[in-house]
Amino acid sequence: MSDLLKRGFYLGLGAALSGKERLEKVLDELVQKGDVSPSQAREMFQEFVAKGEQKDKEWTEQGKAKMQARIKDLGFVTKEEYELLEARVKRLEKLHDDESPQL
Repeated sequence: MSDLLKRGFYLGLGAALSGKERLEKVLDELVQKGDVSPSQAREMFQEFVAKGEQKDKEWTEQGKAKMQARIKDLGFVTKEEYELLEARVKRLEKLHDDESPQL
């Protein structure tokens, strides 16, 4: 993994851990003050985690779509396109071999 990717990964991981710790601290304070019950705090925490996971999934999908668009812009073919072309060439070769006079 490149150094830049490692740094980005660690930065994201650190931000996630820091955010989780802050959320837990805020929820603990709300429970101590009596503003929310422990079960409500757990529910809120689970909702925040679920929203975070959903947002991560959205960002991953957007990043993947952008990467695929860039690859296509560079002129690369997809695996599916390659396999279709390969099958077409094989059919043409077979047709050519079948029509060639046998010696």
